[in-house]
Amino acid sequence: MPDAADHANSTRQRALGAFYGLALGDALGMPTQSLSRAQIVETFGEITTLVDARADQPIAPDMPAGSITDDTEQAMLVADLLIEGRGSIAPLDFARRLIAWEDDMRTRGSLDLLGPSTKRALERITEGIAPEEAGRFGATNGAAMRITPVGIAFDVRAPELFLAAVQAASSVTHNTGLGIASAAAVAATISAGLNGASLSEAIQVGIDFAERGGACGHWFAGARIAPRIGWARRLLEETSDAEAITYLNDLVGTSVLAQESVVAAFALAEHAGDDPERALCLAASLGGDTDTIAAILGAMLGACLGLNALPSNLIAQVQQVNRLEFEPTIDALLALREGA
Repeated sequence: MPDAADHANSTRQRALGAFYGLALGDALGMPTQSLSRAQIVETFGEITTLVDARADQPIAPDMPAGSITDDTEQAMLVADLLIEGRGSIAPLDFARRLIAWEDDMRTRGSLDLLGPSTKRALERITEGIAPEEAGRFGATNGAAMRITPVGIAFDVRAPELFLAAVQAASSVTHNTGLGIASAAAVAATISAGLNGASLSEAIQVGIDFAERGGACGHWFAGARIAPRIGWARRLLEETSDAEAITYLNDLVGTSVLAQESVVAAFALAEHAGDDPERALCLAASLGGDTDTIAAILGAMLGACLGLNALPSNLIAQVQQVNRLEFEPTIDALLALREGA
């Protein structure tokens, strides 16, 4: 039987897989974000590796291959807040850090700024509206895209504590059933993966917590996250990759809405999760919010399969281009998990 040291090493490798998988998916989707499927096919054919963004990329013009975007940077921001707060995130501190992050992005000349729900919530906070009310219209994927650190720092086997942590990291900007459900689904899948669950088992845990998260926050009109994940999983059963891309574009959707992009990430995990590189390249080839879909997918696959299951050459390129070193952050997040 594996001893405690083996278990700790496995958990660390899965946690590293989650964060580096997030960054890899983000970088693969960077050059195709906001493009249509037809534009991607015309420009790149299919995404099979990290590629440069073209000069006419609407959000990330001329960014070099392997560059990360807001998905990874905001996840790093959440990780820093969790570590500084010893597992807690103060809503106003979170808001201030997001505003400062966007100001820094503008200074760098980046067009990769805050998403619509986050931007609206922060504007409401600066107008004096209470944080618990500011995010009552947030139903996009912003909370889900940056929730990976919560899945690492909190164990889904302590469900009340876990869901409270998801809410704390989501509600300032996405205080709706849809926003919290999508973040809970992603975080729970990651947390279950760290505990040693298989990908299929972890996805089911994610669906269960999407149900719980859907009962939190303000009501917002839209199809519920948990049933849509279950439906999308069945939709892609025994389909080819080409059929999967067509179904995801035509039936599921790939926009910033949580019930589209987050569900698409889960569907691809079911369809091709046994081959992470293939799955992430499919996500980057979809069209729409490709960087976020691929980032969420990469975090879930990395957590369930471990860092060694990800393509090491592509991970190394992303590390080098962005000067990433996640190991100290991961160790601090795992210390929070152990303490909790």
